[in-house]
Amino acid sequence: MNEKSKFVRRVQFLSMEAFSFPKRVRLDTLRDYGTIIAFVALFVVLSFTTPAFLSLRNLHNILDQSAHVGIIACAMTIVIIGGCFDLSVGAIFAFAGSLAAIIARAGYTELGILTGISVGLIFGLVNGIIITLFRINSFIATLATSLMIRGMALVLTGGLLIVVTDPKFALLGQGRFLQIKYPVYLFAGFALLTWFILSRTTFGRYVYAIGGNQEAARLSGVRVNLIRILTFCLTGLAAGIAGVLTVSRISQGVADIGAGVELDAIAATVIGGTSILGGEGAIWRTIVGVLLLRLIGNGFNLLNVPPFYQGIFQGAIIIFAVALDTLSKRNR
Repeated sequence: MNEKSKFVRRVQFLSMEAFSFPKRVRLDTLRDYGTIIAFVALFVVLSFTTPAFLSLRNLHNILDQSAHVGIIACAMTIVIIGGCFDLSVGAIFAFAGSLAAIIARAGYTELGILTGISVGLIFGLVNGIIITLFRINSFIATLATSLMIRGMALVLTGGLLIVVTDPKFALLGQGRFLQIKYPVYLFAGFALLTWFILSRTTFGRYVYAIGGNQEAARLSGVRVNLIRILTFCLTGLAAGIAGVLTVSRISQGVADIGAGVELDAIAATVIGGTSILGGEGAIWRTIVGVLLLRLIGNGFNLLNVPPFYQGIFQGAIIIFAVALDTLSKRNR
């Protein structure tokens, strides 16, 4: 190949790079900040279309109603960044809450709360061990354990509603400090904890490494199985906390509570910009995703929009977020 041909090929290559680079930048920017833009735009629109939206009571309700999904979504973010999914959190949510209600109804309120949270952690540990020991895909494994745990919740409650009359049990979900409900503080505290774990610890760096390239992480000396087990312990713990919190809020436990909460958590995580392929994501993005979903539901209610439109709108947002992530990776 003569010098002239080399020069022509080099110019063609540089021209292609010049055109593809801005496109890649636009896709990455839209993926990283699109959720924030959508959140701000929706917030502004609702502020002008319904006067009740900007009331302190309504804004507080948005945060309060986001707490249980937000706690689970923060832990789910770490699992997804690590390259896995956890579909069992909804069942753990129900079992932990129902067990806490049964023990509290027997007169042991504090023990019930601690036991419910601890059981969530134990279920998460079992999930992690099953997935790593038997090398089962996390989607299939947690789908199976979800069915088992939900069945155990039905056996535990006998399919009945477990009503707790002790006001101390309701304090966790209904109590206030400085006119703000405890679930909001718990959500904020858990978000800060998971942010610190993910962005300021060696464990967090290992999670990113495993999600980016599991085999490379293993060859670098990362104990992949241990890290993966710990991530599932975290989602189990989060589901236990959220389940106890929700049952405390309504002062009653039931086996089918929390149905679909795992899908809400995954949706919020994906909408927030965490890659479903693993290796990328952040807690703050997930929090914005949680609040965006809650904002949609709140706004639709205030505007008296039929609820089935809400599902259509949320589904479209999820498809857009996943498609954007896929296109962004494809153009790198």
